[in-house]
Amino acid sequence: MPLPLYSLSEAAQLVRRGEISPVDLTQDCLERIGQLDPALNAFITVTAESALASARSAQEEISRGRWRGPLHGIPLALKDLFDTAGVRTTAGSALFATRVPQQDAEVVRRLKAAGAVLLGKLNMHEFAFGGSSVFSHFGPVRNPWNPLYSAGGSSGGSAAAVAARLCYAALGTDTGGSIREPAAYCGIVGLKPTHGRVSASGVVPLAWSLDHVGPMTRTVGDAALVLQAIAGYDPQDPASTPDPVPDYSADLEAETAALRLGIPRDYFYENLHPDIAAAMEAALAVLARLTRTQRDVPPLAADTGYASIMEPYVAVFSAEACEFHRDYVAQSPQLYQAATLKRLRAAAEVSGYLQSRRRLDQARHAAARCFEDLDLLITPTVAVPPFALGELGDPDGARPLELRMLRNTRPFNMLGLPTISVPCGFTAQGLPIGLQISGPPGGEAAVLRLARAYERVSALDSSPPCARAAAPD
Repeated sequence: MPLPLYSLSEAAQLVRRGEISPVDLTQDCLERIGQLDPALNAFITVTAESALASARSAQEEISRGRWRGPLHGIPLALKDLFDTAGVRTTAGSALFATRVPQQDAEVVRRLKAAGAVLLGKLNMHEFAFGGSSVFSHFGPVRNPWNPLYSAGGSSGGSAAAVAARLCYAALGTDTGGSIREPAAYCGIVGLKPTHGRVSASGVVPLAWSLDHVGPMTRTVGDAALVLQAIAGYDPQDPASTPDPVPDYSADLEAETAALRLGIPRDYFYENLHPDIAAAMEAALAVLARLTRTQRDVPPLAADTGYASIMEPYVAVFSAEACEFHRDYVAQSPQLYQAATLKRLRAAAEVSGYLQSRRRLDQARHAAARCFEDLDLLITPTVAVPPFALGELGDPDGARPLELRMLRNTRPFNMLGLPTISVPCGFTAQGLPIGLQISGPPGGEAAVLRLARAYERVSALDSSPPCARAAAPD
C-alpha cells in the first residue's frame, strides 16, 4: 500500500517493526504538501527542516529499542492556534503574523514527548471566529473533495490536511463545532472531548468556557491514539479536570450490543438537507443493528426551563471573545479581517454574561442527567452541506450561512459533552456527510467504541480524489 493511504495506527505498527522509517513518512508528507497544498491552502507554515530532524531522531531512538509509543515518528500538524516555541503562531490573522511564542502549548509538549513529528501549522478561520475558514489573513482553505467549496471551520486547514493525506493526524480546537463541522465536510473523524479533558493552556482562546482541544484523524482508532497522548490534568489550565485517563484503545473493538441510544429529533433533525436526512436514516438503521435500543428523547433543554439549549451560549461566547480581543481591537483594528472585526463589534453589544454563565453550568448539569437511562445521543453533525466559497466571501452574508453550518454542533460546546463526528455518506454532489455521537461527561470511551463499530460496518472510502490521484502505485 502506498504510504499516504496508511492510517496512523497502521503506520505506527510498521514503524515499530522497522518496516518503514519515520524519515520516509515525513519526506512523503512534505512532498505531498508541496504537490497538493497550493490548491488547498491548508498550511500556513511548513517546518520541513525541523520535521526531518525530528524524524531522524525518532528513527535512531526506535532502532535502539527506545520506542515511545504509537505516535513516535508519525508526522502530525497543528492548527495555527497552538503556541509553538520558536515557530510563529498566527491564529490566521495579520495581527499575529509575526508572533513567535517562547514556549509550547501543553498539548504540543505532550505530542513532542510522545515522539510525534510536527510538520507545521495549519490554516484556519481568523482567531477561530467563524465556521468556514474563508476569512483568514492567509486566504481561504479549500475542500479537498471539491476546491470550490468550504472545508468548514474554524479548523478547516486541519481537516483538509488530514483528508488529503498531508499528515497522519492534526489537532484542532472546537468552540462551536470547529473540529466536528470541518471533519464532517472533509470526510474525516473529529473528536471534541469533554470540556477540560484536554488542556487548552497555550492555545489562543476564543471563549474559554466553550473552548475544547481535540484530534482530527483518518480513523476512530487514530483519534483514540492521539487523545491518549494529549488527555490529562494540567494545573496551568483552570478548566482542566483531574479525572484519571483511561486506555481509550483498550475497549475500542468491544461489543456495543448493550448500548442504549437517544435520538433528540427536536432541533437536531429539523430542516435537514434531503441528502443528509437520507444518510442519517440509513445510519440509524445500521446503529439499530449494533446496539440494544434506540428511542426518541425530549429536547436537551426540556428540564432547564430555557426556550432553547442555545439560550446562554451567545452571551457567554460573545463576552469571552470580546474580553481577549478588547485591547487589540482598540489599538490595531486594521489588522483584522473585516468579517472578524464586524463580528467582534457586534458581540460587544451582547449583555448578560454573569447570568448566562450560571445558566451554562445549570444546562451542563441537566444534560448529564439525561444519560441516567441512555448511553449515547445520535444526531447529524451538520444540517446542511458546505457552502461554495463564492457564497461565503461577503462578510455580511457569510455569518448566517456559517451559523447554519454550525447549527448542530454548537449545543455540545454549551453542554461540554464528548462528541465525535464520523463519515456517514455523501451528498449527490459527492461532498461528505457526518454522523455525530455524543456521550455523558467523561464518556469518551463509549463514544469512541460506537463510532468504531459504525466505522467498521459502514466501511466508507474517505479518501478524496486528490489524495488517491497523488498516491503512488
